[in-house]
Amino acid sequence: MIYTLTVNPSIDYIVAVEDFKLGLTNRTSAEKLLPGGKGINVSQVLKNLGVENTALGFVAGFTGDALVRELERRGIKQEFIHIKNGMTRINVKLTSIDGTEINGQGPDISKEDMESLFLRLDQLEDGDVLFLAGSIPGSLPSDLYQKIMVRLEKKDILFVVDATRELLTKVLEYHPFLIKPNNHELGEIFGVELRTRESVVPYAKKLQEMGARNVLVSMAGEGSVLVAEDGSIVSHEAPKGVLVNGVGAGDSMVAGFMAGYMKTKDYAYAYRMGASAGSASAFSEDLATEQEIKKVMRETFGE
Repeated sequence: MIYTLTVNPSIDYIVAVEDFKLGLTNRTSAEKLLPGGKGINVSQVLKNLGVENTALGFVAGFTGDALVRELERRGIKQEFIHIKNGMTRINVKLTSIDGTEINGQGPDISKEDMESLFLRLDQLEDGDVLFLAGSIPGSLPSDLYQKIMVRLEKKDILFVVDATRELLTKVLEYHPFLIKPNNHELGEIFGVELRTRESVVPYAKKLQEMGARNVLVSMAGEGSVLVAEDGSIVSHEAPKGVLVNGVGAGDSMVAGFMAGYMKTKDYAYAYRMGASAGSASAFSEDLATEQEIKKVMRETFGE
């Protein structure tokens, strides 16, 4: 079974406001509500590709109830832990002013809540896949992903970690199956600026030396690079298309890669599936469907 963990999910309120003015009442010209969080995005794309999975994490309040209802409407299985106090956060994303967001804090997660999560994770079995995706709220320890991997290290579980800075580097010694930094995040780790696909390769290899098995580096319009544990390196420019919405593209890439790998156990095929899924979501208003992913894969890689 495949599981995704989103410890601080959200409802994303995505709005467009024409001629936005500070200090005045502004009215939306377009709006929509979407379930948010990196792990939830992964679950959605996996579901779109026909890969069954279960979303784990925490929800609270009426917003948490709404999030669960929307996931169920989309056919995504979830086993979220319901917290008594607080509410699942709402993130406001203003599409008409590029990059403008107001992200909520989310509920405080108690030790008892965390123990409930750990007890659920203890039920994972050999051969399962666990995605650890996104940032950690302030109420939780910054080494949460490390604690989870230590707790489960005696089981044969494939860990996929999509996180930044210390949240990522602290788990490398536990040999995650896949990590996916982008070129800027990779550069931050080593204090360098990485602009070309060729330049990221030696630093991706350094992450392998630190313990990662496979390193997939996304680079937006420049494309992406996979440094695989079998010694192979796969690289390609970004698929051609019009950028509509970059939110969730990286999550889609991770989901596509794992869907491709679990189908074929072939790293090159998994890379092509991941690159296609990431770009297909970037070319869509919502996360990409299977048909959209296959279209990009066919046009870019001829399959």
